[in-house]
Amino acid sequence: MSTVRVALDAMGGDNAPTAVVAGGLAALAADPGLQLQLVGREAELRAILGSGRPERLSLVNATEVVGMDEHPASAVRTKKDSSINVGARQVAEGKADAFVSAGNSGGIMAAAIFVMKRLPGLDRPAIGTPIPTKVGQTLLIDSGANTDVRPEYLYQWALLGDAYARHIFKVDRPRVALLSNGEEDTKGNELTLASHALLRGAPVNFVGNIEGRAMFGGSADVVITDGFTGNVVLKTIEGVADMILSGIRDAAMASMTGKVGGLLLRPNLQPLRDRADWRKHGGAPLLGVNGVCIIAHGRSDEEATKNAVLRGAEAARSGLVRAMADALAAGVTEARSAG
Repeated sequence: MSTVRVALDAMGGDNAPTAVVAGGLAALAADPGLQLQLVGREAELRAILGSGRPERLSLVNATEVVGMDEHPASAVRTKKDSSINVGARQVAEGKADAFVSAGNSGGIMAAAIFVMKRLPGLDRPAIGTPIPTKVGQTLLIDSGANTDVRPEYLYQWALLGDAYARHIFKVDRPRVALLSNGEEDTKGNELTLASHALLRGAPVNFVGNIEGRAMFGGSADVVITDGFTGNVVLKTIEGVADMILSGIRDAAMASMTGKVGGLLLRPNLQPLRDRADWRKHGGAPLLGVNGVCIIAHGRSDEEATKNAVLRGAEAARSGLVRAMADALAAGVTEARSAG
């Protein structure tokens, strides 16, 4: 396994720094090619690590922290030595191959844009969240970065999603769909109708509109929408998954028969539970910036942090950023030629 350097924001998230450090150490144990950089207040990190620091772990001092309730752009601009800024600079300066943080999500996006910069030809970066389906997974773009968008943004995100599915999902010809309230070309609001017309001419395998209920059937590898709709969809999925899983657990514990049945079904239910558990997925990539940036859940515990770091390492090894840059260059050129 090739060596990859991941900068982990040790001060970001509700459970930082203790759970973040533990998750980073777990990722080191799981990936022999990983070199981990813990970014944060060095004295605090040394106290947590003690004297048994692994060889593949280093500390990068950052004296400030962007709070979860702070205004993202303002905090990133004023706190130059925050763990979010320092972590993003590690990637921008070529000292790390990926940056992972469970901190203020708006702050992470602001630092990625200000410090790591956008890829040429891109208007707005977008969050891509893998969603489990019956047969695998689909990438939902945008799941929260941009609430007000233009059709051109969705066109560009289709190019990014196509590159992601090829390099991370290992799909040779990803199916790209547009989220709408009906499968027909004539369905949707003004944004959807205009975006559909653009996507028909995109250099991707555009399969048309897809309804929310069809997302989980495996008929698309990438689903494009605006960040407002995408975030509502994502939060709804998380809520429904929690309700179903907790309902199954409560039913199993309600009687002796249920407990026995639960024990018998547990080996079959565990894979389903894992696929629906956000901790297993770790975090979501911010697509379109000039470097790998993984935004982890603010509630990330040790397991979620470990998986977020491993996701960042995977994206860095795959050459995802270079592939997205190439896809944008080709797609934007084609769009201008067609126009």
